[in-house]
Amino acid sequence: MIILGIDPGIANTGFGIIREVKSQKVKAKNNFRCLGYGLIQTSPSSTTPERLKKLNNELSGLIKKYRPKVLAIENVYFFKNLKTVMAVSQAEGVVFLAAARKKIPVYELTPLEVKMTITGYGRAEKSEVQKRVKKILNLNEAPKSDDAADALAIAITCSLKRA
Repeated sequence: MIILGIDPGIANTGFGIIREVKSQKVKAKNNFRCLGYGLIQTSPSSTTPERLKKLNNELSGLIKKYRPKVLAIENVYFFKNLKTVMAVSQAEGVVFLAAARKKIPVYELTPLEVKMTITGYGRAEKSEVQKRVKKILNLNEAPKSDDAADALAIAITCSLKRA
């Protein structure tokens, strides 16, 4: 099964696509193959509607290309900055709409859930998440972008929580 993980944001939205590979050797063990990851970036000089349109268009392209069966998104329940929460909420809305249009179920995960699942520690640093994602997915190097690494971690967590 293909899972698309999303770390939403108005300026940078991280995405990570994994495929679950059921191991024939070890019963019920999940292995993962990374199909791709990166950022959807928007320009601060663009209007909010233009930024959201770009996010929608690029996300729709990823959905069309990879055909995920599940979409997992980081849902942040607590923000210190109201301006940040509004922008992230707008980006989340675009993600939910893109998934709904293609009838893709969406799983929401908190940063604490993701960090606990990936590193075993809910207050893990970004660098630790990047290292663990590299190891779990057997990548040659850790994703340089925190947002892309987080998106892959979100997809992995979704798979493990659903298993």
